[in-house]
Amino acid sequence: MTVSDQRRHLMQLLEAAVEAANPLVCVPPALPDPPEDGRLIILGAGKGSAAMVQAAEQHYLAGSPAPELTGCAVTRTGFTSPTRAIEMLEAGHPVPTQASAAAAARALEIARGARREDLVLVLISGGASALWSAPAKGISLEEKQEVTKGLLASGAPISEINCVRKHLSRIKGGRLARAAAPARLVTLAISDVPGDDPSAIGSGPTVGDPTTLGQARQILKDRNVDVPDSVAAALRDESNETPLPDDALFAATEYILVSRPADALEAAAKLAGTLGYDTRILGDSIEGEARDVAREHARLALECKARGGRTALLSGGEVTVTVTGGGKGGPNQEYALALVDALEGAKGICALAADTDGTDGGEGLADDPAGAIVDPSTPQRAAAKGLNPAKFLQNNDSSKFFGALDDLVMTGPTRTNVNDFRVILIDF
Repeated sequence: MTVSDQRRHLMQLLEAAVEAANPLVCVPPALPDPPEDGRLIILGAGKGSAAMVQAAEQHYLAGSPAPELTGCAVTRTGFTSPTRAIEMLEAGHPVPTQASAAAAARALEIARGARREDLVLVLISGGASALWSAPAKGISLEEKQEVTKGLLASGAPISEINCVRKHLSRIKGGRLARAAAPARLVTLAISDVPGDDPSAIGSGPTVGDPTTLGQARQILKDRNVDVPDSVAAALRDESNETPLPDDALFAATEYILVSRPADALEAAAKLAGTLGYDTRILGDSIEGEARDVAREHARLALECKARGGRTALLSGGEVTVTVTGGGKGGPNQEYALALVDALEGAKGICALAADTDGTDGGEGLADDPAGAIVDPSTPQRAAAKGLNPAKFLQNNDSSKFFGALDDLVMTGPTRTNVNDFRVILIDF
């Protein structure tokens, strides 16, 4: 098998993983019946929310009679799609913007207007935490932005970031469900978090929160993130504690996962099998420093090569980067760059790492890279251009490295998100 064949297979496997989480496919089977006497109120947030809203509208508006449909949703700038009845907004990600605050305020306003006979349908996907930003009383959006930036730069996993976000918010950690009560509330979610924990997906705006103010304070301390006095005060204020999972307000709610990272990996593994590879899924919830995970996966790939045969190593989850340099990139590109350093051009091994939403790190733009590809010629081509992988890795400058080699994966917005997708193909 040629390197060209392997590179083509890598892209096909990424496409299979993304298609498994396509909202137009996974949302309709889970949609609840509309209310008999009330309104159907749709609220959405996340990188996949526009496509989720599209799927819901197509389903309900095709009915006879169609229900009274209202609501709003927000997605990342550049990720929107045309909708018919639901207002679509755009906002910033991963750091919230004023548009994020406006979108959260609008969702809370609509939820508070829900009546007992109404059905509130909440459509959540990855990115909702930043896109619905309603700072707690006494905190400015700018202060909350600085806290988020500090946590991202510290290498904190998404679970820790969301714990802090929930306790600095008026919408996260079950507070949207509180606003919608006593209306019946159903949430459909596309998971982008390790373990598929509903309280972590979008920071759990419609479910109880098992984390506490004390844990949020400890995370900031452990990560050495300095915060303004107003944030410190908010995290000492017991009124900012989130409702627990056993709170009675959740009795009228239902939560349905419509797509998970595991589903994406299984779809890719099935295709890999038809392409002639023995498949091995390393896990759908892998966390840790991108470069450390890459070195471990490189070791496994070299072991597979030594045994012979054709193997596909697949993995998901959300790796992180502790930023120490001044370059540009994202966790998947850094993972790929660390593979270059660890594999040293080993013959027969090609790899792809990408974010299933279509953007990996970057400037928060729709045309940011999704990830990168590595093949046996990467070190040689880099040397010919005077590029030292180790130096680029030290500077966290993976985008520049792979951009110079034309090895960035550029998919554009996929309008879904089941987090990282990584595959290493080994041919004897």
